[in-house]
Parts: sequence; C-alpha cells; structure tokens
Amino acid sequence: MNHLKPSEILETTVESGIAKSGSSFKKLFILGIMAGAYIAFAGAAANMASFNLLLSSETFGLGKILSGTIFTGGIIMVTLAGAELFTGNNLMTLAVLEKKIAVSGLLRNWAIVYIANFAGSVLIAWMVYNTGTLSSGGDMLGAFTVKVAAGKVSMDFLQCLISGILCNWLVCLAVWSSTGAGSTVGKIFALFFPIWLFVTGGFEHSVANMYFISAGIFAAQNEVFSALSGAAPEALSNLNWQGMITDNLLPVTIGNIIGGAFFVATAYWLALKGGKGDVK
Repeated sequence: MNHLKPSEILETTVESGIAKSGSSFKKLFILGIMAGAYIAFAGAAANMASFNLLLSSETFGLGKILSGTIFTGGIIMVTLAGAELFTGNNLMTLAVLEKKIAVSGLLRNWAIVYIANFAGSVLIAWMVYNTGTLSSGGDMLGAFTVKVAAGKVSMDFLQCLISGILCNWLVCLAVWSSTGAGSTVGKIFALFFPIWLFVTGGFEHSVANMYFISAGIFAAQNEVFSALSGAAPEALSNLNWQGMITDNLLPVTIGNIIGGAFFVATAYWLALKGGKGDVK
C-alpha cells in the first residue's frame, strides 16, 4: 500500500479524533492505563540498557542513542497494539479545528487518558522497584534512577516548557507519519526515527516522566541508591509527588500540548486547508 498524502492523513486523523471523543470512560481509562504501562516498560528497559553509559561523560552520547533506540518500543506498542496516549491524542485538536467535535469532548478525552496514563506508569514503576532489578550494576541502576528523577524535578519552568514543546512536536509527527503508512513495517519506521530523535535529544515527555520520576521516588526510599546518586540534598528533598507534579509534569504537559496541538495539528491544518475549508 502507498503512503497516504498529507491531506489524507489529516482526514484520517480527524476521523480518529471523532471516534476517540465518543469513546466510553471505561474504554479510555483501560487503554490509557495500558499506554502508560507500555511507555513505562520502555523507560525501564532503556534505563537498564544505558545507565552505565549515561553515568560517564565519555559515553553519554552513546547512552542517549541506545536509550532512544530502546524507548521507541513503547510508542510502537501503543500504536500497533492499540492504546490511548495523552501526547498522541493532542492531534485530536484537528477534529476541533474541523468543527467535528466540541472542545469539551477533547478535554474529556485528555483528562481521562492523562490520569489513566499516570496510573499505568506509576503501577509499573512500583512493580519495577519491587522486583529488585534496580540493584543491578552494584546498585548503580537504582542510583541512576534517583539521579534522573531528581534532575527532572530540579529543572526550571521555562526549561520544562520548551523541552516539552520539542518533545511532542516529534511525538505527534511520529504519530502523524505512521497514520499515513500502509503497512506494519512502514508504521514502525515512521514511528522510530522521530521518537529516537526526541529521546536522544533529551526532550521532556510527560507520560515518560510519570514513570521516570515515580521510579525515582520509589528508588529514593533506598538510602544506598540515594547516596550513590550524587544528587544534591535540595534536589532529593524535592523528589516527591508534589514536586513531580508542580515542578515537572505541569510545565512539561503544557509544553507537550503546545508542541502537539499547535506545532503539528494546527500547523498542518493551516497548511493543508484553503480559506474555504477545502483540503488542498
């Protein structure tokens, strides 16, 4: 099958937005939990594979490349298995722009899916902590988990916001491109490179951070992990649920919405629609 034209991708995305807007609470919540879990699985695996590289300045770049390669599996599972991911659902903005759904329907979907993504991510973080795998590498995986989380809750608002914009610009571009692919292999390739770029670039993804920060909160309960992390005392003191929400998820989520809803959805809508609303 041939790849869809951009105008055809737009129409397909609008139809998807209409369907998502009308989905039941049960469906959205269950599929949202699944998406949060899939992203968390990817985050856990990416950390396991790359922590030793990322802890060294000499191999940091290689670690980011490896981490990005593995993390793409999470988005691929969300797309191919079928799950509801908040960041990808920012493309539903197209259905609002086309006046096919109400803003209230859009916000309902985002709210349900966001909360469900959070639940799925935290569940996997708790389970990973209780497997004991964070003791891998002489406790350095646990230390790395704490260090990453402490760093995320120590970023300033503007850093989080801009990084969130860049991240979901790429994530929604990945979803947009995969929508146009006519085969499973094509969808995988369309998803892989934008996701790989956002992870390698070090940008902030709200749902991924639901895992990374909650995993760090759990890991910080272990005094050995905290001591080995090298995180500053003030950063560790802010590594809690309140700090997670106010100092990272809030600005990152706003940035993700801007990146997906405006830099992808609205931008393509403006580019592909004529003055009278006809697709070019």
